[in-house]
Amino acid sequence: MMFVFRRLLLTIPILLLVSIMTFSLIHMIPGDPARVILGQEATPEAYQALRSELGLDQPIVVQYFSWLGKVIQGDLGISITDRVPVSQLIMQRLPATVELTIGTFLVAILIAFPAGILAAVRRGTWIDYTSTFTALGGMSIPSFWLAMMLIIFFAVNNQWLPSSGYVPFMENPTQNLLAMVLPCLATGLRESAVLMRMLRSSLLDVVSMDFIRTAKAKGLNEARTILGHALRNAMVPVVTTSGLMIAGLLGGLVITESIFSIPGFGRLIVESVFKRDYVTVQGAILVSAVLVVVVNLAVDILYAVIDPRIKAGKGAGE
Repeated sequence: MMFVFRRLLLTIPILLLVSIMTFSLIHMIPGDPARVILGQEATPEAYQALRSELGLDQPIVVQYFSWLGKVIQGDLGISITDRVPVSQLIMQRLPATVELTIGTFLVAILIAFPAGILAAVRRGTWIDYTSTFTALGGMSIPSFWLAMMLIIFFAVNNQWLPSSGYVPFMENPTQNLLAMVLPCLATGLRESAVLMRMLRSSLLDVVSMDFIRTAKAKGLNEARTILGHALRNAMVPVVTTSGLMIAGLLGGLVITESIFSIPGFGRLIVESVFKRDYVTVQGAILVSAVLVVVVNLAVDILYAVIDPRIKAGKGAGE
């Protein structure tokens, strides 16, 4: 418990720093939200009244602490352009992104683990060379190009899957899963290449260690040696890569969401930036930072499960 508690304490200054940087950088973006809402033809009186209503006439420090005080109470504010609570907008958009992230990660591990293990076990063979070549190719292909190729083949030419759109799972589970296949493949194929390379490299380091040679000398077969002993010891860097991958996906799926018309979290942030909706951007980025912190905390806990020695120390990578 102390291990987790120490990690939680570290999140407080991180989130505070993120809030300060986000608030400051957003207010450096050219443009005035009041002008965006009212247009250039608005009277000076209406313009000043709206700025006063939105609190934009206050010094930036006053605006920040006013916003932070509300956030501490669980209030992310009211969207400047949509005039609805920011928390409501986020809750409408976040489920699609979380589902896409989970689907992408499942695709990545289902491809990366068999390919990475085979490449490490059969090092120097055609299996290793084929897996490595494919992984390098996957890392080099832009996700937007792969997404369009998948749409052309599966949706346009053969009409096996829908090309775009999103249906909530609770509304229509079958249609939801069919609509998520292509976006998950488009992102997951590329992410699997990164994960496969990391798993192969980590396994190659482990299989050369003394305890693996001892296990083989005792008569354990190759499958049991790799899956029962080597794989667990090779998982720490893989878990690190997976955590970074999930954290990046939660806020970085804008291109995939745009191509497949998925109303996700990333699109919400980009749309809000273009609309100069400072309040929504601030709230969304803060939630994104919280999600990243939660993922990192989960990774730290997994470190302790994989290698109990980490509990007694300062954590992996420190």
